[in-house]
Amino acid sequence: MNCVGALAGLFLVFASMSARGEEPDGILDVLAFGDSLVSGYGLGESAAFPARLEAALIGHGIAARVVNAGVAGDTTSGGLGRLDWVLADKPDLVIVELGANDALRGLDPSATRANLDAMLERLDGAGARVLLAGMLAPRNLGTEYAAQFDAVFPDLAQEHGVEFYPFFLDGVAADPALNQSDGIHPNEAGVEIIVRRILPYVLRAAGRF
Repeated sequence: MNCVGALAGLFLVFASMSARGEEPDGILDVLAFGDSLVSGYGLGESAAFPARLEAALIGHGIAARVVNAGVAGDTTSGGLGRLDWVLADKPDLVIVELGANDALRGLDPSATRANLDAMLERLDGAGARVLLAGMLAPRNLGTEYAAQFDAVFPDLAQEHGVEFYPFFLDGVAADPALNQSDGIHPNEAGVEIIVRRILPYVLRAAGRF
């Protein structure tokens, strides 16, 4: 094969990898983008969600890097403001976990929707695969607020055609044995359950399942 043919063949290999959401080095780059539930509030770095998800992916034979882009206290507005900056490294897959602080502050669900909608538009434009993690509003805010807030996530996932995990804290919320003393943030055992339950969705979003 001549030099031109060899280069053309190499280009096709790289293009195929890009289409599958893979870098030429074969490593799946995942950006865990969220609030304190991602950053690992009250936990060591190695026990936080991104580190444990990376370990789970590697355990499934997938070479992966999971970047911790969680900021404690972040709202969807804050996330939208820093999204372009965290996309600089061009991740293959972005897990969006934001909205809990919007609900805790009783912010207007329409604002939460608009912020997440703008994020998903930008992620689509960046060519990243997306897994949107849903959140549920505290029930003490009333049934009308909860209904409006809860609907934001599945509606946007459907509109944008992205993979959707219905509730990031599924199986962990409100269980004292799986949360820290504040009753909000998962402990190490809680994080392990989150990772185990969300893993199939991560694999599917990444095109590996």
